[in-house]
Amino acid sequence: MEKIILGIDPGTQIMGYGVLQIKNKEAELIHLDSIKFKVKDSAILRLKEIFESTLVLIDKYLPDEMAVEAPFFGKNVQSMLKLGRAQGVIMAAGLYRNIPIEEYSPKKIKQSITGKGAASKEQVYAMLEKTLKRKLDTKYLDASDGLAVALCHHYQSFNPLAGLKGKDSWDKFLRNNPDRMA
Repeated sequence: MEKIILGIDPGTQIMGYGVLQIKNKEAELIHLDSIKFKVKDSAILRLKEIFESTLVLIDKYLPDEMAVEAPFFGKNVQSMLKLGRAQGVIMAAGLYRNIPIEEYSPKKIKQSITGKGAASKEQVYAMLEKTLKRKLDTKYLDASDGLAVALCHHYQSFNPLAGLKGKDSWDKFLRNNPDRMA
């Protein structure tokens, strides 16, 4: 099975993204970068620019799926609100192009990439290099965060227990996957 995944780390000043091609469950980096938005623009104009930039990425890389980092709860409610708006227009762009979208918490992404939900950005970056077997040259860690979202999504799509919670998770798994029972 082949597919392309576009991972995005939303931001109102810098939006990081990574594009992976998946072939036979193996991830290969297609592109990694970030887009810097004009701070002098109003918040509303930046949202328009985020939407348009996302459409350009979609039209350029033709992803089969998108993954977006969810805003994290912090002490600054205004920052979270701004990130939520950015995430919303990114998701709207994907929906506009009929692309399936998943969102992942920062903790889930870090856990998926490094095995530790509290890993630093630098630890995630190092593990991405190791996993993809190449040096990542980027000037913003936001770009590697976008790539981490894409790789997290790839891992989750091949994890039969992803998204299952609670005591009934095995029952749900067996009901949803009867072909996997011995």
